[in-house]
Amino acid sequence: MYQNNCRRPALRRSYRILGAALLGLSLFASRAQAQDMAGMDHSQMEMGDSLMWMMPPHPVWMNPAMMAPFMGILPDVEPFMPGWELDIMTLPVARAPEVVELADGDTLTLDAGILHGMVGSRMLKVYGFNGQFPGPTLRVAQDATITVEFTNNIDFATTLRWHGVRLDNEFDGVPGQTQRPVRVGDTYTAQVTFPDAGAFWYHPHQRGYIAQDLGLYGAIIVDSPDPDYYAPANSEEVLILDDALMTATNWAPWGLEAPTNALMGRFGNVLMVNGKEGFRKTVDKGDVVRLFLTDASNTKNYNLRIEGDVPMKLVAGDLSRLERETMTPNVIIAPGQRYTVDARFAEVGEYALTNRITAVDHWMGEYFYQVDTLGVFVVSDQDTDQDYSAEFETLRTNDDVVAEFAAVRAQAGRQVDGELVLSLNVGELPIPVIMMMEMDTLFYPPVEFNDAMPMMNWLATGIDVTWIMHEPAPDVSPRDLGPAVGWRFTQGDVVKIRVYNTHDSWHPMSHPLHLHGQRFAVIEQDGVRATNLVWRDTILIPVGSTLDLLVEMSNPGNWMFNCQIPEHVGSGMSMNFTVDPAP
Repeated sequence: MYQNNCRRPALRRSYRILGAALLGLSLFASRAQAQDMAGMDHSQMEMGDSLMWMMPPHPVWMNPAMMAPFMGILPDVEPFMPGWELDIMTLPVARAPEVVELADGDTLTLDAGILHGMVGSRMLKVYGFNGQFPGPTLRVAQDATITVEFTNNIDFATTLRWHGVRLDNEFDGVPGQTQRPVRVGDTYTAQVTFPDAGAFWYHPHQRGYIAQDLGLYGAIIVDSPDPDYYAPANSEEVLILDDALMTATNWAPWGLEAPTNALMGRFGNVLMVNGKEGFRKTVDKGDVVRLFLTDASNTKNYNLRIEGDVPMKLVAGDLSRLERETMTPNVIIAPGQRYTVDARFAEVGEYALTNRITAVDHWMGEYFYQVDTLGVFVVSDQDTDQDYSAEFETLRTNDDVVAEFAAVRAQAGRQVDGELVLSLNVGELPIPVIMMMEMDTLFYPPVEFNDAMPMMNWLATGIDVTWIMHEPAPDVSPRDLGPAVGWRFTQGDVVKIRVYNTHDSWHPMSHPLHLHGQRFAVIEQDGVRATNLVWRDTILIPVGSTLDLLVEMSNPGNWMFNCQIPEHVGSGMSMNFTVDPAP
């Protein structure tokens, strides 16, 4: 857990103090209005699927006075709700995700549509594939190639990405770069090959901040032909983590022309596993359960733990097994990342799967602990049918992975081939938002696990702010910066990329960065060499951190490197690079 209190240089401290004073006056003047807000039943403001903005939900611990200066200010985009002219009772009822087994040469039909779903007690419109919310879990053999027939029947044009799959560039699903968006009612055909074993997922890349948030995603498990690829387990569970921003009865609206919540991404107030609240799984006493974990949230990072001191073993990451398996009390997972974890349930009882975070209260400048239960594992008094305790307690060294990374380590000390800096350019934001941002930067964590400023975040749209992945330019104003361009490599190159997440910007925050089409290893973070490598395609970079990535450029084409938070992608946080075919 990250708990240090980072502060920016004193260059703009006087401006921040002035902003805080002005905001304080505004808060004082708005006290009566805040008292009215505190007693307001916000559910009375809801209008079904009517296209109107309403104040976003805010945490119960938040002082209503923090919201008062923003009253009457709305995002500068139109609100969007799914299928708002459709009668929900005429829509197909969403089913839970099913497992689809696919062999080499098979054809998969995926129909994206609007469904009648339930989240808790809320009856609402959701997106799904083949009538399922989320979409079906695909089980595919390593090196298999399948044909995908994707039909788009949601509210707008979109594309489909195969996150982490090193497929042919033309099927990467980046709108305007590798394909045209699939219009409503049209069908697009892709050929997808799965060269790596492990856990992956598929999701939209056009207006992903809406479509993905509404459930348009699914898990992929790629099975190795090696029966000993993983240690034995009694059962496997695919767990896709997600959160949703909801009122008492419905979704909170999204921005149509550009994303809202462009500062921090759209945090949710409802936590889900596989599209439902309250995951529950019954296992036998002594069972070892393999968990394939994927974070499909727009922006939320999770710190997962199984309560009751249930031991967990970290086995694999995005694109490979670790060099050495390791026991871990918790798993921190960021949007787009995947982890494979084994857990052993030795005693009868109920064991909660929790998200234990250090949340931040920007108003008070304090951290506090917050624990949310995602689900429960129920251990019966029936003994396991096969005891794998010895195999579980053995921490395997994967010699083939170690050998593969020997060449990577040999190049760890080489010169950097390219550098990137992550920063923010702010446009015409409302004055209360600017003032709150000035206060906000007095106190920020390296990794944000919660949205402590929901109104400030909500009002900042992709029109108002631009996130940038640029080359170092210390003497250039943020307003004059643009994404890095012209990066070109040749198939077979191994290149060293250095990424710095600046702490001195209008809103410092952590970013989960995703590299398309290739794989990389994090060989160093903040001057400390990594000792247990794993192939990745997505990595979380905290505020103020510098990461050195060694990237294997194995896949020719025109690719994207982007922040996985879709609100940040919709606000410009990406760059393109080219890998030319080997001569």
